[in-house]
Amino acid sequence: MDRMFGTAVEIDVPARPAEEGARRATGGAGLAGTSRATAPDPEVPAKVQRRRFSAEYRLRILKQADACKKPGELGALLRREGLYSSLLTNWRRQREQGALQDLRGRRRGPKPRPVDPRVKQLEAENRRLQRKLHRAETIITLQKKLPRSWGSP
Repeated sequence: MDRMFGTAVEIDVPARPAEEGARRATGGAGLAGTSRATAPDPEVPAKVQRRRFSAEYRLRILKQADACKKPGELGALLRREGLYSSLLTNWRRQREQGALQDLRGRRRGPKPRPVDPRVKQLEAENRRLQRKLHRAETIITLQKKLPRSWGSP
């Protein structure tokens, strides 16, 4: 019953979709066109992995894209590889700048900074002085406690 308007609405659903002239998928007759050899995995990954393309792959795809001369060849290549045309544009720009050759041996992420030798020297000196300070504090503490143990105020 529809509570907003106070009227009851009944819908008659046929038992089989074919009874009421239901639509079918084009290109297939009946259930034979919808069966598959392998069912897709129903599990959805928790986090989608971003696709990463190696420099060799990029250069190979650019070479194939440059070889496409007939209309539709480039689109077929992009569909086959699952790529966007904007990727080709970016990769061509990188190739012109020489970044794809440099990309082969580089790792992603922050680059390690070279440590200044002066910093290492100062850290070693700091550790030495802290050890010396710790010894001095220990000696001062003992000097305060020893007179009490000898009996003098």
